[in-house]
Amino acid sequence: MNVPEAAPTPPHHPNLEWLFGLQRFGMRTGLEVTQALLSRLGSPHLAFDTVLVGGTNGKGSVARVLAACLQASGARTGLFTSPHLQRVGERARVAGESATDADMERLVAAVRPEASAVGATFFEVVTAACLLRFVEASVDVAVLEVGLGGRLDATNVAAPDLTIVTGVALDHTAVLGGTPEAIAAEKAGILRPSVPLITGAAGGTLEVLYGRAEELGAPVHVLGHDFTASEVTTSWGGTSFTLEWRASSHHGVPALLRTAGSLQLRSPLVGGHQASNVALAAYGALRLGAPAEAVQQAVAVTHWPGRLEAREYSGRRTVLDGAHNPQAARALASSLAALEGQAAVLVVGMSEDKAVAEVLTELRAVARHVIFTRATSSPRSAAPQALLETWGAVGTAPAELASEPAAALRRAVQLSQPGQTVVVAGSLFLVAEVSDLLDGVEGETYERWQ
Repeated sequence: MNVPEAAPTPPHHPNLEWLFGLQRFGMRTGLEVTQALLSRLGSPHLAFDTVLVGGTNGKGSVARVLAACLQASGARTGLFTSPHLQRVGERARVAGESATDADMERLVAAVRPEASAVGATFFEVVTAACLLRFVEASVDVAVLEVGLGGRLDATNVAAPDLTIVTGVALDHTAVLGGTPEAIAAEKAGILRPSVPLITGAAGGTLEVLYGRAEELGAPVHVLGHDFTASEVTTSWGGTSFTLEWRASSHHGVPALLRTAGSLQLRSPLVGGHQASNVALAAYGALRLGAPAEAVQQAVAVTHWPGRLEAREYSGRRTVLDGAHNPQAARALASSLAALEGQAAVLVVGMSEDKAVAEVLTELRAVARHVIFTRATSSPRSAAPQALLETWGAVGTAPAELASEPAAALRRAVQLSQPGQTVVVAGSLFLVAEVSDLLDGVEGETYERWQ
């Protein structure tokens, strides 16, 4: 008699369970504990060159593209980003490859005793674990996306060779301040003496960054002045533009940037705002000495999931975008208006601590029908009923509720026709769960707070 084989037992990762359990203790601003933890671990953050990428929106896209450009230029490159989308190992990419769950279990196990001794938080532990992976992999350079703010973020223990601030807008105001200028002052905390800053900031926030850079003697390269993204065209296939730069006389500038020049770039990233992000990354790579050809090649093949990412589901173009603050929601709405006018259905879930009314106001013209749901993995998720009530004050399209993402997707199919577009937005936690559904994989079982 043939006895059916038992289903394989899923791997048990007690150290990852411990790590995710730390989320319940919240976040902490300040570098003392991170410095103490990394010192106990042999100062892994000082074992390679680093680039710090901060800003309110776009920093993940910039970090991803910049790391790809540096890798294509011959440098073995690490990339630290947060939050992760589907698996925690995405936070620690080496040469474009995410760490496996087994890798992260082992790395967190190495960090855990020292982290417990100093009382480290979730973000401090995961940052240390990722830095250890970069040491193990002998990376030449690591691109680190700043988590929150800049001045007091755990990543700011690094000694960067280049800093990038994408731009500044209102987000995390309870921690960072209630005005763009106050937030810019926090983000300016990643600047270092004589270390170049590349930024897409404008107006009063740029003045704040300029002021701090002048105090530190840091050269500043500004998008829209020192370099530009011109002749931008975008479609669901990606974004093309011309990167142009003025001659630069700053100390240490590579020969390519000492004279005015230009570079034709095409990226699979969708949306006019991604032209700015790719321009920041490409110029940053050139500033670090990457050859123009390597930059072109890397830009052409580098994707960033969950950011105006177009997928197929039941014959519908299903667009995933983690827009969770007003500026990001405005970019999403603007891109959709330019690409096709209006989507058939918008599926929205948000964290309750976000500017819900402001985000929904930006999204009110995106689609002809709205479905409110929640990320089931995140205790931070706003109740769909609360989102619906807010929509009643700011929105005009008919709206309804779905208890969880799978139900929302099924209903979106019923409300749309083949070939039409369904948009999922408002939270990377929601986008993560929808990505798992589209991939047909079981997602992480840990709660998602950060």
